[in-house]
Amino acid sequence: MSPKVISENIEEYLEVLYKFGNKSDFVSTTTLSKELSIAPGSVTQMLKKLEDLGYIQYTPYKGALLTDKGMKVSQKITRKHRILERFLKDVLKIKEENIHHQACEMEHSLSDEAERALCHLLNNPDTCPDNHLIPACSFDFDNCENCLNSKLDIEDIPIRKHNLLSISQLDCDDEGEILFIRCSSNSYNLAKGLGLKRRSVIKVKNVDSFITIEINNSIIDIDKSLANNIFVKVL
Repeated sequence: MSPKVISENIEEYLEVLYKFGNKSDFVSTTTLSKELSIAPGSVTQMLKKLEDLGYIQYTPYKGALLTDKGMKVSQKITRKHRILERFLKDVLKIKEENIHHQACEMEHSLSDEAERALCHLLNNPDTCPDNHLIPACSFDFDNCENCLNSKLDIEDIPIRKHNLLSISQLDCDDEGEILFIRCSSNSYNLAKGLGLKRRSVIKVKNVDSFITIEINNSIIDIDKSLANNIFVKVL
């Protein structure tokens, strides 16, 4: 087994930054200190280290913002954690109060191959038991069906170059190019029926109980469950 490239400590920081910062929000040292149970002074030292490594942009008295490099790592570890939570709850029937802690213990050692197998087993889940979004995988497939049917060894599957966000994570006036549609429930067929397909460009017009987007000169409303499963490269 190859040695771990990124330490568990760094992954924990990046996971919290993804949870509270998403794509554009700075996360304060106070939030990180509270979530990680680490003294503020130690958090500040780590943030400076993470900035030197290229994972974040750090501004004193404002906090930290993920870079593209940091986003890639944070999405990956967050995905593993939330898929594990779904597995622990739905398959192993672990007590709810123990699920988060056990997922934290397991996420750092879960291989990409095991993560992919769990995703297939769980039928491509879109949220964890707490209803938080599960990020898209890093494999460069158009949809989950292509992944399921692929005969490639895990080492030979191409990795996506761009970080993706779901439409539900976008703000008003954000634009994105659809690159991946998760086949959760009947989301893939719904997306096709609405003309939402790979390489289509969308613009968010309104974020409310429904998300309003513009695509191909048309305005359509989609619910959050569908928006959770359509992933774009932000333009």
